[in-house]
Amino acid sequence: MVNLERHSRHILLPQIGAEGQKKLSEARILCVGAGGLGSPVIQYLAAAGIGHLTIIDDDDVEISNLQRQTIHRTGDVGTSKSESAKRFVTDLDPNVSVTALYSRLTSENILKVFENHDLVIDGTDNIATRYLIDDSSKKIQIPWIYGSVYRFEGQVSVFNYSNGPCYRDLFPDPPPQHLLPTCAEAGVFGVLPGIIGGFQVSEAIKVITGCGDVLSGKLLVYDTLTNTQKILKFGKIQDEQIQEPSASKQNLMFSSIDAGQAIAKMSEGWEPYFIDVRSQEEWQQARIAKAEYLCPHTEILSHISSIPDNRDVLVQCRSGMRSELAIMHLIQAGIDSSRLYNLADGIIGWAERDPEGIIYG
Repeated sequence: MVNLERHSRHILLPQIGAEGQKKLSEARILCVGAGGLGSPVIQYLAAAGIGHLTIIDDDDVEISNLQRQTIHRTGDVGTSKSESAKRFVTDLDPNVSVTALYSRLTSENILKVFENHDLVIDGTDNIATRYLIDDSSKKIQIPWIYGSVYRFEGQVSVFNYSNGPCYRDLFPDPPPQHLLPTCAEAGVFGVLPGIIGGFQVSEAIKVITGCGDVLSGKLLVYDTLTNTQKILKFGKIQDEQIQEPSASKQNLMFSSIDAGQAIAKMSEGWEPYFIDVRSQEEWQQARIAKAEYLCPHTEILSHISSIPDNRDVLVQCRSGMRSELAIMHLIQAGIDSSRLYNLADGIIGWAERDPEGIIYG
């Protein structure tokens, strides 16, 4: 039921109006996670007058959470996040129906949990969960809203909306889970989850009411250090058998540059963080003098702390394939894709353009 006084500021907006607010009051939304991203998502969904909100989380509130998970209070430490979130919503607006599930979303329960919901919002910032949500939402045809935070940068997109692209169209394959840095390992700017969570709720309101331009086929990237944002477009992968991210050339959001272009750009003053992601053995046999060895491409995420936040990054391998895969993992981890450059022809192309720039042995 629409509370005219409570939601009058929404109703005054012609793009939403009474009809849009009625849609919000009838909507059933599932929020996966009640932590850093889930907190602002839950807060603003409740404030918007969502009819029913299901919150699933298997974690308990810890004191370190309170730096960014603002729906929880000191008195909630040690209690389940889902129940703490439910108390918050009920205190804010008792008209919002809430179901709290003290459980982890798994392949065994996900379809049951998804039942009778209009929209899913991922507040876990967990890559394995994203693929689980994406595959299941595609199976039962329900849209979901993605959010990700890493250090000072965040990303938002909407997947499986009106036959639009899904998460696997953007990131076909997950990186090894053990290589993914957590907030505890990499850190996160305290206000960033609030900003990204706010964007997620904005997209949710647009999906439910039909107002505005939804971020389907678009990835919003926000940088708190520079207060800048950009929207990068991507499309659907037509061949569902494609397994390599490199096969989705039409979806690339980073820059591809050959050796000749890179050399010319550097001669004009460009000073990227230039890294080699081949094996140690390959590096010892031959290497580009201007590049430094970081790690094999499969271990790129375990060395992510070495990548500076304020410089372009040029990634190189033998012929451009492994470096592209490394870049896709970096983007997936939250690195601003506009700073990433793939040396498309690798050390092979560099040796042809600048043979004296190669060190052997």
